[in-house]
Amino acid sequence: MSDFDGILLTRGAPGYEEARLAAVWNLRKPDRRPDAILVAAGDRDVQAGVRWAAARGLRVSVRSGGHSWTGNGVRDGGLLIDLSALDEVVIDARRRRATVRPAVQGSRFNALLAAEGLVFPSGHCPSVGVGGFLMGGGYGWNSRALGPACFSVEAVDAVLADGTLVHATDETHPDLMWAVRGSGPGFFAVVTRFHLRVYPAYERILRSAYVFPPELRDEVLAWTYETVPGISDSLEMSAKVAHTPGVPSPTTMITAAAFCTPEEGPEMLDPLEKAPFLRHALRKAERVPSTLDDLYALSDGLTPRGRRYAVDGVWTDAPVHDVLDAGREVLDGLPGPDSFLLWMLWGGQATRENACWSTQARLYFSPNAVWHDPADDLRHETWAHDALRAMAPVAHGTQFADANPADRPDHGLEPRQTARLEELRRRYDPEGLFRSYLSPEESTTALAAHRRQVGQPTSSR
Repeated sequence: MSDFDGILLTRGAPGYEEARLAAVWNLRKPDRRPDAILVAAGDRDVQAGVRWAAARGLRVSVRSGGHSWTGNGVRDGGLLIDLSALDEVVIDARRRRATVRPAVQGSRFNALLAAEGLVFPSGHCPSVGVGGFLMGGGYGWNSRALGPACFSVEAVDAVLADGTLVHATDETHPDLMWAVRGSGPGFFAVVTRFHLRVYPAYERILRSAYVFPPELRDEVLAWTYETVPGISDSLEMSAKVAHTPGVPSPTTMITAAAFCTPEEGPEMLDPLEKAPFLRHALRKAERVPSTLDDLYALSDGLTPRGRRYAVDGVWTDAPVHDVLDAGREVLDGLPGPDSFLLWMLWGGQATRENACWSTQARLYFSPNAVWHDPADDLRHETWAHDALRAMAPVAHGTQFADANPADRPDHGLEPRQTARLEELRRRYDPEGLFRSYLSPEESTTALAAHRRQVGQPTSSR
């Protein structure tokens, strides 16, 4: 144990169970137990941990920020390398570059950048660490203009399956960099640092929000879907179907954030303010001066700590009325007062040859089940995952940020990218040391237990 600067906890040791539970932000913890957990203190620990596992025939999984809804890093058996102590940030404001460790939360990163007049398209939820977010593609604040965050990764420091630490760039390790940009939890190494391109801060941010009555839901959602292709890339607009206090049925909210630059300003919000149904709004807030901290606080209210979550989603660019018809079971079936459906209009980005990131479309349709009582697990998990089966005719994959391949297998990469990723995995990790995506057999949810009990296939597709 003295070979590590951090802490190595074997199963049954004091502190092991606390570390296992802490590795998953979601209060709904997976019933999976690694043989050992290494809370790494730095690069040397990660290298030693990889070699320690390989010498004992143990497979390796990784936890960075811990915000995986499914707890992807927590597996049965093997070694979990916990990177939660790796949270250093170094900013080179003159060159507009930054180096971040994987557990750095996006909100903290942007607060440090703001002091230098800079910004980064980090995740919408303030407690999301940059590691899993970046490797899963990274749809963050103003990503319609700045692109998925993985496109801003210029280099990484990574520990390979033989324990070697490499500094990878597009020139020195193009295959590694290609896989880093979008492979999510399927990456075949451990990234300990990301070297990022950062951007000039916005001149100002203006936020507008409108809440509409239940009977306008389909009209409002359809309007946003058809309108977004014609608005500025620096205007981020999405919708949410959720319960609103004082209204008996779920309402529909449009939110929009205008990230103003010298080239584009408040006029970006004009199309929203001319929407044909605006006069029916139950509540509205228009052109409210905001900061990223304000946006983070609003986002954090959707997914507070100490709740149980089941989250999923599908990309689609089908005709909007086909989407609404296919999604009606989800839209009509919110399982509790805190659950909601996110209608996120972030897609349409061009893929790049230097990134395996690939699966996306105009709309991301994402049920978010939120609840307190474990006795309600099955009902909420069924809504979040099984209800999406009706979306199959219009769906085009999922995104790794929300994917639950153990309960609803779906693709996060296109076939060509998937084939290349697996070929690289065989080359870089021929013994299969690193765990990849969760499989249906590894699911420990109430939904999976119910399927086994009634003899249903583990997969819902």
